[in-house]
Amino acid sequence: MKYKNITKAIFIKRPNRFIAEVEVDGKKETVHVKNTGRCRELLIPGCEVWLTAPGTPDRKTKYDLVAVRKNTGVIFNIDSQAPNAVVKEWLAKQDFSKVLPEYRYGESRIDFYIEKKKTPEEREVRYLMEVKGCTQEIDGVGYFPDAPTERGVKHIRELIKAKNEGYKAILTFVIQMDGVEEVRANVATHPEFGEAMENARKAGVEILFLQCHVTEDEIYIK
Repeated sequence: MKYKNITKAIFIKRPNRFIAEVEVDGKKETVHVKNTGRCRELLIPGCEVWLTAPGTPDRKTKYDLVAVRKNTGVIFNIDSQAPNAVVKEWLAKQDFSKVLPEYRYGESRIDFYIEKKKTPEEREVRYLMEVKGCTQEIDGVGYFPDAPTERGVKHIRELIKAKNEGYKAILTFVIQMDGVEEVRANVATHPEFGEAMENARKAGVEILFLQCHVTEDEIYIK
């Protein structure tokens, strides 16, 4: 996933979870933050950030904030739409006969329904995959979520149900930074998510970590 245009800026502050104030070429600009998580360890006054200008008519803000350089020097993609986009690209390169995004299952929309069938005589293998983007790193380990997510817990419960109904269920974490191989449940922020994730493991839901390479204008699964 490569952004068509990118602008470097300096982060000033984040008045609320939807917007931030940045400095672009010496001028203060209000921008949309494409991540409703806290990102407190990333969005620190004075840090480098990168913006895109989608050019959508009648927008209140010209730019979206999509990437930030942490004080460790590592660039993080914090675009909440990026994980599904890069997973879709990645799945297209795999040996699957069908990939359907935003699949209705139970009371939720699961990110991907996938089928794999090599010959007409074979019975298809059915997968349901839910994708989560990890933007929090502590001492080389990724953590999710960085804010409570009842929706995330609901999705995990749906995956457990799907596993019990014969699907191959996969909880996928897209690691939106370089140098991290594992994602753990952030039980300090949301204990219920940690409990749900452990229940999913015990039920046979596969936990998949997808490592990425991230630059100021690109993210892709390695």
